[in-house]
Amino acid sequence: MANKVEEAVSAGSFSRRDRAVIAAAALSMLIVQMDWFALDLMLPVIARDFGTSSTDLQWLISGYMLAIGALMIVGGRTADVHGRRRVIVIGLIVFAVMSVVCSAAQNAPWLVGARVVQGTGAALIFPVSVAVVTSYFRDARQGPAVGTVLAFSSVGTALGPFVGGVCAEHVSWRAVFLLNVPVCLAATLLVLRFVPESRDEQTTRRLDLPGAATVALGLACLMLAVDQGPGWGWASAPTLATFALGVAFLVLFVAVERRAPEPLIELSLFRKVKFDVITLAGSLSNVVYCLIAVLSALYLQQARGLTPTQAGVIFLALSCGVGAASYRAGHLALRWHAETLMACGMLTSGAALLALTWVQPLGWYAVVFVICGVGIGLGWALTNVATQAHVPAERTGAASGLVLTSLVLFGAVSVTIAATVLEAVSGSPTTAAADGPAIEAVLRGTSVLAFLGAFGLFAICRPRLRARALAAEESA
Repeated sequence: MANKVEEAVSAGSFSRRDRAVIAAAALSMLIVQMDWFALDLMLPVIARDFGTSSTDLQWLISGYMLAIGALMIVGGRTADVHGRRRVIVIGLIVFAVMSVVCSAAQNAPWLVGARVVQGTGAALIFPVSVAVVTSYFRDARQGPAVGTVLAFSSVGTALGPFVGGVCAEHVSWRAVFLLNVPVCLAATLLVLRFVPESRDEQTTRRLDLPGAATVALGLACLMLAVDQGPGWGWASAPTLATFALGVAFLVLFVAVERRAPEPLIELSLFRKVKFDVITLAGSLSNVVYCLIAVLSALYLQQARGLTPTQAGVIFLALSCGVGAASYRAGHLALRWHAETLMACGMLTSGAALLALTWVQPLGWYAVVFVICGVGIGLGWALTNVATQAHVPAERTGAASGLVLTSLVLFGAVSVTIAATVLEAVSGSPTTAAADGPAIEAVLRGTSVLAFLGAFGLFAICRPRLRARALAAEESA
């Protein structure tokens, strides 16, 4: 029996069509991840072209993440109802078209708007890529196939900053968006040629569009108020009105979810304290990742004077640390509890982030970057694994969607808040991106989030550790 399983998962067991299906999903995941992280090192270059500050362009990242986070569950649900093949093709087409629109942008509002719409395409691609593979492979080959797709996702994460830096310096920041087009075209052709249509025949055909709209509008209003507060005045009527509107939309979202027959987010999951703590800790770990990526990109280029390519090479250290830890996290979780690994990872990332704000030689900066990446990778990659142990088996799908949404939305909001805080600490919105001490101060504050997440996780682990210690004493 063991030999049969080994034969089933061997590389030779995949036919030409099987490999094409895997390639279609892998390319889809790779391009979304690479494009996501490629912009970190391009913000200063784009800001110079458009004559604006780098901190004002944070909406290129946070707006993209907001679109993905708010619509990701809707995208997955739409695929289950109307067909996964159809939805991923639509997502790839939207992503490619909006990449062209982004590359042709003549000003910051044009680019930000196109980037947000591009995020809606990514929201259709991101959750459906893995679903395409799991629905196609129904035997022992499913694990290796999914692992290959996720590995390409990690490759995209690692390559993103380097590709963005090289294009920004030696070609143009617009070239990064144009690179998406042939990859999306190749993935689309593979999907249309080799991927069969699949859908969930047991599910209802309801989509919680009111829930998606209210949560997206609520978060967008809050982010806009935080972003524009310094200019409008924190106590001004526009700021207070935008804050109030955001809160009102979020309250309405909760009311909608309580009455929706097929809610976007199952609020009953929040009744479990351990689930809440783990989800919040994982979200904080992702916040740390997002803020390190954005703020370190500004620091290395504008405060330390590195070229985009040089900064991209150093960023490979962070990406490799995250990718290696994410890849090994599942194997480690077979030996140790996921919450304990997450807590250790967050302590590591917090301590490394503090060290990062004091280290000066670029060689040591890269070394600390690797350590920081390992901690972050353990912190957020295991969030789904840890939460699954605290929800009923029939709710694991809903819990996974909620966790992914929380990770992305917390990251989107944090980038907006960090940009505003950086400008306040620096005292000048126009020079904040080049203010090394101000960036270091914000990064030190970010390390506190990692420590808070670690302490919360250790708190929920204490009863289990105490029980284990008592059992050891009794056996002795």
